[in-house]
Amino acid sequence: MERPQFIGHEIFRGSSYGRWHPLRVPRVSTVIDLSRALGWLPPSQFITSPRAKPKALTGWHTPDYVAALQRVEAEQRATENDLHRHDIGSVTNPVFPEIFRRPATAAGGSILAGELLRDGGVIYNPAGGTHHGMPDRANGFCYLNDPVLAMKSLRHHGVRRIAYIDIDAHHPDGVEVGFGGDPDCLMISVHEDRLWPRTGPIENDAGGNAYNLPVPRGLNDTEMAHIRDHLILPKVQAFKPDAIVLLCGADAVEEDPLSHLALSNNAHWAVLRGLMGMASRLLVLGGGGYNPWSVGRLWAGVWGTLNGYDLPERLPPEAETVLRGLRFDGNRRGKNPPEHWFTTLRDTPREGQISGEVKQAVQTLMSRN
Repeated sequence: MERPQFIGHEIFRGSSYGRWHPLRVPRVSTVIDLSRALGWLPPSQFITSPRAKPKALTGWHTPDYVAALQRVEAEQRATENDLHRHDIGSVTNPVFPEIFRRPATAAGGSILAGELLRDGGVIYNPAGGTHHGMPDRANGFCYLNDPVLAMKSLRHHGVRRIAYIDIDAHHPDGVEVGFGGDPDCLMISVHEDRLWPRTGPIENDAGGNAYNLPVPRGLNDTEMAHIRDHLILPKVQAFKPDAIVLLCGADAVEEDPLSHLALSNNAHWAVLRGLMGMASRLLVLGGGGYNPWSVGRLWAGVWGTLNGYDLPERLPPEAETVLRGLRFDGNRRGKNPPEHWFTTLRDTPREGQISGEVKQAVQTLMSRN
């Protein structure tokens, strides 16, 4: 692969978890539309995501659970056993029309990425990043765990040493279950302290290969740059990975309704730029993000960064039309969106002081062998 490849699918355009669920907002379709409006996504760089077959999913998920998802989609109802054993049909993991096809398509893209990266390259699957999914149950809006399946696919195609970096606001508990203790997998997670699922304390090394950095509310761009330069990049460089998987959750930006961090999207792009070129294989996944404007702008900027494009100061009319067509019903941020959400991709940087808490946490993790 000479140029980065974008994996996407139209199933994400019309699919929603429900009228009031945080994942009611369009995300992947917005990134596709913005990228095309900017002239960044020619057909030669777009791959339509396949839907993962049940057998591929049982490489990590239990057959009973995969079968339950298929049955619930067909019947559009969950039994008491589905709820109690698999958490299918709960408030966070509701029954919706594409309850199997949608996550299986995201997972299919990540599994395909592992195959395509066998000989090197860069792939972006913004629909991926469902890092909470567990082997036998849904968890935190995640019915399947495509990051785990992606890394298993990389391994299947001969890639041994994998660095998994997660800058979503939430700790990747499912990925830690999948790869905790694996000496050939480096895991680094930067997540909001005491935010759901309330896992990933700094003391937890997941069997020796994980560096968990819970950060305080209000984390700013300057603090994230410190974490990038003094923890993430040195650890990855020392590990010498064959592949890097970056989960670039957009819920760590200030405007997201489910977290309390204060980053701008510049912080995410800077982490990505730092990691580019540190391994011959790079897979970038989406993750969280529940404000349609902030997630669409951030993830479109990820694709621009991967391709080396300059982000325009003012979006062209076609891209502005995409952003003006979004809605955020049921949230106060959607009632009067600021003008720059329509006209730019780049946020104003949110710089500030580096807290002693952040400095100490980074130092603690860097001193760990």
